[in-house]
Order: sequence, then C-alpha cells, then structure tokens
Amino acid sequence: EREAGEQRRSVWVAMQSALFLAVQHGGRMERGGRRRSEAEEAEKGRMKRTIIKDWKTRLSYFLQNSSNSNKRKSKKAGKHRNYFRPSPEEAQLWSEAFDELLANKYGLAAFRAFLKSEFCEENIEFWLACEDFKKTKSPQKLTSKAKKIYNDFIEKEAPKEINIDFQTKNMIAQNIQEATHTCFSAAQKRVYSLMENNSYPRFLESEFYQELCKKTPITRAAQGT
Repeated sequence: EREAGEQRRSVWVAMQSALFLAVQHGGRMERGGRRRSEAEEAEKGRMKRTIIKDWKTRLSYFLQNSSNSNKRKSKKAGKHRNYFRPSPEEAQLWSEAFDELLANKYGLAAFRAFLKSEFCEENIEFWLACEDFKKTKSPQKLTSKAKKIYNDFIEKEAPKEINIDFQTKNMIAQNIQEATHTCFSAAQKRVYSLMENNSYPRFLESEFYQELCKKTPITRAAQGT
C-alpha cells in the first residue's frame, strides 16, 4: 500500500512538471509567434517605404525635367507629349473620372506606381494586357496571348494572380480553348471595378497625385536664365 502511494505521488509530480513545461513552452511559442508577426509587418512596411521613396525620386526627376523636355522640338514630340508633366489643371481632370486617368500616359504611369506601392500592381497589368489582347487581329497571336494571360493572371497560384471568383476562372479556362476577343471581358470588368472603387480613390488622396496637382516652383537657376 505504501509502495502504491509512492507511485501515485511520483505520477502526480511528473504530471505537474509536464504541465509546467508545457505552459512555459506555449508562452515562448506565443511570444515567438508575436515577434515573428511583428518582424514580418515591419519588413512589409520597410518594403512599402522603399517603393514609395523610389517612385518619389522618379516622379521628382520627371517633374524637374519636364519643362526642358517640352521645349525640345522633334517629329516624335506628339507621340510622347503625355509622358511630360501635365499642368495642375490637367492633373485635376483625373479626379473627375477613372477613364480620364487611364487615358493619360503620364497619369497611367503614376497610378501604376501607386498600385505597386500597395502591392497590387497585377490589377492594372492585367487590365492593360486585356486592352492589348482586344486589339489583336491575328487568330494565332490571339490564342497565344490568351494562354499567356491565363498563365500569368488567372490560373491558381499564377505569378500575378488576380482576385476573381472561381466560376469566372473556369469560364475563362474553357473560352481560351477557342480564343475570342471576349475571353477575358468578365474578368476585366471585375478588375476595373475593383480599381475604380478601391485603388482610384486612394490614389487621388495620395502624395503621388497631390504632387502633380501642385504648381512647380520656379528654381533660382530658371530665374537666372
């Protein structure tokens, strides 16, 4: 009987020790998980700040050189004039309609960079790919482009997978077997709506857009010339 009591006490002590170790280990795991989560968020924040800084540098370069570029006369000036800095009045027109922004090459470039800073540039890239696809005349090129768009943006775990429903994905998979210009129409409308209702309003409030709406200050160098 005494021996049985000793065994019961040994078992109880072992259980208490195991429970104590489990609680300590769980606490360390929870703290470790929290630290990893905080580190991941910090890294994501650093990446976003780097992208924004990079675009600001490029945008600043475009703004500083646009006045000189506009003075250059060449046969190609007409084709590239939309890449030059728009006037504040022209930039403000982009706030009237999303199509106004997309129709301007400079505005499109700024919007694309903004989406990159938000890690969702696949939306505008898909939309642009669809616009190019709809202009394709050759049946052979139409088929090859359809497959590339599907591989890049539609299929599961695609490198630039867009956020569309499963039914639309299946419909596209069937349609590209005999590609037509309307293969991606439903998906393109979905992505357009997503950008117009979510990304576009944030872009209009961003530093990217606000910078374009400001009048460029006259530098001392310009005053001396």
